[in-house]
Amino acid sequence: MATRTPTVTVLDAISNENAGARLVTWSGLLNTDDGAPVELAAFADRSVQVFGSFGTGGNCRIQGSNNGTNWATLTDPQGNALNMSTESLEAISELARYVRPLITAGDGSTNLTVTMLLRRV
Repeated sequence: MATRTPTVTVLDAISNENAGARLVTWSGLLNTDDGAPVELAAFADRSVQVFGSFGTGGNCRIQGSNNGTNWATLTDPQGNALNMSTESLEAISELARYVRPLITAGDGSTNLTVTMLLRRV
């Protein structure tokens, strides 16, 4: 298991770095990998997209935590757990202090990219 460091891109910054939106990208996520958590709580409007090679049984779980230690599976607006086993794009309902992806299943060909778009409300 490896922890993958994300890149954070500032989007639509009008006059300062606190404006606009952020795009967080974790790439090269293999079976059992997780993404280093990001802390961007001021950006409450969030969506997550997963794509790449899922391999056999591949699954990406989107987790949140308010303390960085205890993690819970986040949900979409319909209350469905964000366990993504196909390429998809979903809104995130909860506002957690920290968010990360966790690859919970797959095989040797599993290699996923997760992007999360955050917009300041």
